[in-house]
Amino acid sequence: MSSVFIVTLIIVVLALSFDFINGFHDTANAIATSVSTKALKPRHAIVLATFMNFLGALTFTGVAKTITSDIVDPFKIPHGSAVIISALIAAVAWNLITWYFGIPSSSSHAIIGAIAGAAIAAEGFGSLKYAGFLKIIEGLLISPFLAFFIGFIIYSIFKVVFRQFNLAKTNRNFRIVQILTAALQSYSHGTNDAQKSMGIITMALIANHYVTSSDIPLWVQVACAASMGLGTSIGGWKIIKTVGKNIMKIRPINGVAADISSALIIFGATYIHLPVSTTHVISSAILGVGTSHRVKGVKWDTAKRMVITWIITLPISALLSAIIYFIASHFLT
Repeated sequence: MSSVFIVTLIIVVLALSFDFINGFHDTANAIATSVSTKALKPRHAIVLATFMNFLGALTFTGVAKTITSDIVDPFKIPHGSAVIISALIAAVAWNLITWYFGIPSSSSHAIIGAIAGAAIAAEGFGSLKYAGFLKIIEGLLISPFLAFFIGFIIYSIFKVVFRQFNLAKTNRNFRIVQILTAALQSYSHGTNDAQKSMGIITMALIANHYVTSSDIPLWVQVACAASMGLGTSIGGWKIIKTVGKNIMKIRPINGVAADISSALIIFGATYIHLPVSTTHVISSAILGVGTSHRVKGVKWDTAKRMVITWIITLPISALLSAIIYFIASHFLT
């Protein structure tokens, strides 16, 4: 068994581990509103999210190709295996740290920052493909603002349309609708987030000369989809508590507005092949809905803590990945 094969196998295992952690870390955001309003029992929400994430992950590959080829050139990546392993270890570590403290940080920021950090450590700033990298960063930065704005608009429309309706009856009906929007939200999550690991595995396969194009092999799609689905089945109750309860008191009509808003942004990003942070998008949509509902009802201290984590995730994961690379390079290059 060759050393290249063993290293590639390690990368695949680490990438699937990242997807597994992403499953219980980020998918919790997708079902947080439906669980907090009791539209779905936690166990039912997990089953629904697991299936819809798996289905979403098998539907598209555009984001995976962006990860594979738009941050660094997989055909010219210096010390490719060491770079990818370092990035994955750093991203997994940061995800576990933020999960432990119940902070809904961005897995997307973590892995993209980690890839960039390790590549820079390996070959300097010239190793980055700046056109693609900056396009990804723009998407990550703009999408939360769009989610906030759309959440504000959609809930404002809801307030006008349903202002004459009985509040209790309206919320009962929206609790049923929330089951559908939770499914939509989970599906949209799968179409974007699972593809990040697909892109990383394909990058490793190219770097180690197992494949010659950025097309995503079917076995990679299935393995990543299954890994995220399995992670989803574990659940992420600390994240659910933060997103579903600690931003604002969510009622079914609020949850539907937030789910629709964030799903629109995530589907749009998937369509144009851009990775976005589902954590940022969902949390921002809830903030937009909360602001439209009642500004004072938003727990801005929680929002502030989340924003700080979002800001620091990319540079911290990049730095952590660079440090890990300097250690790993002694064994893998």
